[in-house]
Amino acid sequence: MKKLLGMIFGLVLIFSISPISTSAKETTGNDYPLVFVHGLGGWGPGEMLGVNYWGGFFDLDQYMDGKGYNMIPATVSPFSSNWDRAAELYAYLKGGTVDYGAAHAKEHGHSRYGKTYENGAYPNWDETNKIHLIGHSMGGNTIRTMTDLLLDGSASEMAHHQEHPEEGISPLFTGGKYWIHSVTTLGTPNSGTTYADEENQMTELLKSLVIHLATLSGKITNPDLIVYDLKFEQWGIKRNPGEGFRSYLNRVMDSNIWESQDISLFDLTTRGAQYNNTWIDTHDEVYYFSHSSQTTYRSLLTGHHLPNALTIPIFYQPSIYIGKYTRKTAPVINKDWLPNDGIVNTISSLYPIGHKHQAYNGGVTTPKKGVWNYYPTMMNYDHMDYMGINPVSYGTSYDIRNFYTKLANSLKSLPK
Repeated sequence: MKKLLGMIFGLVLIFSISPISTSAKETTGNDYPLVFVHGLGGWGPGEMLGVNYWGGFFDLDQYMDGKGYNMIPATVSPFSSNWDRAAELYAYLKGGTVDYGAAHAKEHGHSRYGKTYENGAYPNWDETNKIHLIGHSMGGNTIRTMTDLLLDGSASEMAHHQEHPEEGISPLFTGGKYWIHSVTTLGTPNSGTTYADEENQMTELLKSLVIHLATLSGKITNPDLIVYDLKFEQWGIKRNPGEGFRSYLNRVMDSNIWESQDISLFDLTTRGAQYNNTWIDTHDEVYYFSHSSQTTYRSLLTGHHLPNALTIPIFYQPSIYIGKYTRKTAPVINKDWLPNDGIVNTISSLYPIGHKHQAYNGGVTTPKKGVWNYYPTMMNYDHMDYMGINPVSYGTSYDIRNFYTKLANSLKSLPK
């Protein structure tokens, strides 16, 4: 009997340290690619004469790939609506021609089709080969929109297809696609930014921001030489041969497309975000994470929030505006909205107001699907720090490489 018990104990011990146990351990986590989506005014690889949206003065994509992470920096229109950007992102990843939807295009008065991507950045993307979506600023709204369309589809597009089957329908709008493992937003105006509620000041900021970002590294000294495509093919707006960039940018900003609700500035308003949050769901099948930041302090004299020294100077005016703006009409804006990261209200970047959420610290708390797991607000980090483009932050403890390495490890540790 003792010999039998000894044999059993030995077998248990062998199996407990055998490759079978190691193999089980290796199957935990996932190896899904990390898709990065830029925000308002952003750009993709190869634009801005080598100035990187992700990394600023160094190439974050190259760095992450060198560390063994599959990072895919996506390219979408810098100023289009989240719906249009979602359609562009889908085609960019999967391949094919951008289809904004027959019903959608008819409703908003622009072309149904856009750019064609002969080879998608991740053509094998499907329910087995899922992805992690990471969006900075408005990029977070864009990935939320695409995730919802993949899962729920579009009732208006499917209804139009039933009436006009000969016109076809993009797979993006038919629903039932469980292709997204996680959504991570970085400084995203999930409930809008109060600065966008004043349209005129926002358009002027956008013009100066684009030129400022392009010339920041010193590689571009003449703004008219900026290599930057606003990607408004659906609106029939293109840069003319030999046209200077400032002329092109002013022509776009002065056009009547900004009167449409199918544009970024509407989506970024608190009222536009409130409407979008009624149909863009937080889905039970997806992990949601958010990172927020703040570079303001409360004035003891007025109670308003003011930008601190680590806020990039171009955001001083927006930060001051946000830091004192309140409103009694819906959606009500109270003092909780005053802290900001220079351009986005901190409260808005935590989670979409009205959606399920829980505080998350990346360690003790267990992340949940179908719930916004929001990290503690990063103090003294402004909106540009996620890009690595804020020069006033250099020399501080902030390290964009460390931030994204931790983020990647956290996402890849999620169970399949």
